[in-house]
Amino acid sequence: MTSAIDAATARLLETADRLPDPDWSAPSLCTGWSRAHVLGHVALNAEGFGGAVLALADGRPATAYRSAEGRTADIEALALEPPEAIRERLRTSAALFADALARLADLEPGATFERTPGGTVIPAAAVPGLRLREVEIHHADLETGYTHGDWPAETVLELLDNDAPRYVSGPGFVAQASDLGREWAFGSPAPGAVTVTGPASALAWWATGRDPGDVLSCSEGELPRMEGR
Repeated sequence: MTSAIDAATARLLETADRLPDPDWSAPSLCTGWSRAHVLGHVALNAEGFGGAVLALADGRPATAYRSAEGRTADIEALALEPPEAIRERLRTSAALFADALARLADLEPGATFERTPGGTVIPAAAVPGLRLREVEIHHADLETGYTHGDWPAETVLELLDNDAPRYVSGPGFVAQASDLGREWAFGSPAPGAVTVTGPASALAWWATGRDPGDVLSCSEGELPRMEGR
């Protein structure tokens, strides 16, 4: 997965480098966030998760963020910085995260850290997959021309394989990728359950709670709701 993360990061950095400064304040697909907020968040995510892995590798206690409130405040503060300052944080945080990936093999099996003190416990082994999600999904959230349709096939499969088992908010259904000949069970679909069909990347995008447009079809009309994902 390291090569997939490296490639996704390179694409995101290229987008950030060519994005004109005045366009950083435009809205993103993340409600209430500008493009600067999204890119600042991606940088801080790399610092938080990468820093936690490096701390574990050095035998120190680790959390990804100092607190939920602190995380929010840090994103807001970084979003107000000039675009070049955010670009630099993206570059330096990507380098830090790459160092952290190289140290994962040094950790004890089953090593974990807390997202915030006393918060969600995250297995260190899950960090690569979590980071790939952050980079690829938020890159598409920028609305700068990079969309879910540009995701590599292996990334699409990673997202669907991860999100299908996490669906617990409604009746089960089956998602069928018309371009891959594969399907995923969301929840516990009974025989004859609702089926959602369309391109795999659109299914993966929708499974994150985002609007897939009109490229997906449902056997019973409206798509199942995917709030909170």
